[in-house]
Amino acid sequence: MTLRRFAGLGALLSLLSPGLAMAQEATLDSGDTAWMLTATALVLFMTIPGLALFYGGMVRSKNILSVMMQCFAVTGLMSILWMVYGYSLAFDTTGMEAGVTNFNSFVGGLDRAFLSGLTPDSLIGAFPESVFITFQMTFAIITPALIVGAFAERMKFSAMLVFLGVWFTLVYAPIAHMVWSGDGGLMWDWGVLDFAGGTVVHINAGIAGLVACLVLGKRKGYPTTPMAPHSLGLTLIGAAMLWVGWFGFNAGSAAAADSTAGMAMLVTQIATAAAALGWMFAEWIAHGKPSALGIASGVVAGLVAITPAAGTVGPMGGLVIGLASGVVCFFCATSLKRKLGYDDSLDVFGVHGVGGIVGALLTGAFAAPVLGGFGEVENIALQLWIQFKGVLFTVIYTAIVTFVILKVIDLVMGLRVTEEQETVGLDLSLHNERGYNL
Repeated sequence: MTLRRFAGLGALLSLLSPGLAMAQEATLDSGDTAWMLTATALVLFMTIPGLALFYGGMVRSKNILSVMMQCFAVTGLMSILWMVYGYSLAFDTTGMEAGVTNFNSFVGGLDRAFLSGLTPDSLIGAFPESVFITFQMTFAIITPALIVGAFAERMKFSAMLVFLGVWFTLVYAPIAHMVWSGDGGLMWDWGVLDFAGGTVVHINAGIAGLVACLVLGKRKGYPTTPMAPHSLGLTLIGAAMLWVGWFGFNAGSAAAADSTAGMAMLVTQIATAAAALGWMFAEWIAHGKPSALGIASGVVAGLVAITPAAGTVGPMGGLVIGLASGVVCFFCATSLKRKLGYDDSLDVFGVHGVGGIVGALLTGAFAAPVLGGFGEVENIALQLWIQFKGVLFTVIYTAIVTFVILKVIDLVMGLRVTEEQETVGLDLSLHNERGYNL
């Protein structure tokens, strides 16, 4: 049995399965609770204001409010959907216990819809279930928010809300269930290692972003018209917020204030620093000068890549994963993107999709004790195959379902703003506001 994401997962399954509840009684730990409250706030901080500023600075000035508005609207929408049915679809295991494995290996049931059964005294491991629900809610918020960067500056606001709401329901919740819900979940049973969301969050969002930008088509004038970021200062501030908030993302996924959380924090810092330097030096060699946008992108690439590995790899594994992600993501977000000609506005696929894949695959190797890891991986080749199978399944499932969702929405209400609206900018044409009054 490999080391899994939640130290308190057994308590989670016992809570969601009344038949097991009598076999185990958890006790509240104020230290674990305090840490998880802090981690939850840090992960929310990653989306608003972190991602909003990171993305806002990279678009043209006429679209800054539209991107920030999308981040805020997604935060509100996903919070409510998570309460109504998302938490249940992701973590309800009643069907598994009843033996309904054919369907419930893919998605949970609705026994916990509207957070049914939640009380102030409900515990997950050694902290309140209400904290666990909110912590997981912040993951459900940032994943669809990441996709916004791929189609920035050209999707209708109304279509964006419908698309991401349906995508959350049909893609995010099932993938989260398959990877994290415990015995009976498809990828859990395969043995896929994903400590904090390399597959569930980043590969998922990156592939969805790639499909979305291909379905919508290129921005007007791309790639001949200059579309440089209008405020790299905002982008760097956003990247810094993401870096700090990510400690809640990764170390919080230990679900306890323990040694796993401490190691996750350490390897997150090491990998992020290595990726930032890896991207910076790769760009310096390739283009003659290092850029602020490059180092900010390298930071995010390292954060993404270490996410699936944070609970199982050691410092050297973090270093290798960071360096690899920085260099590989640099190539994919620049040379590969130009060669293939797709318009992934803010490099969601190049950083999150590719970084998530790099991290997921390398987790299979560096989680092994023989390479300094702390996972129970005895056969590296076998674990690499399991990781590859998890990546491949996620890529195929996410790509197909995302494509169908987008095509249906396009037929029903249209996806893209008019050419005139795109020229004017989405701030004014969709929201009747300007980011700057000069």
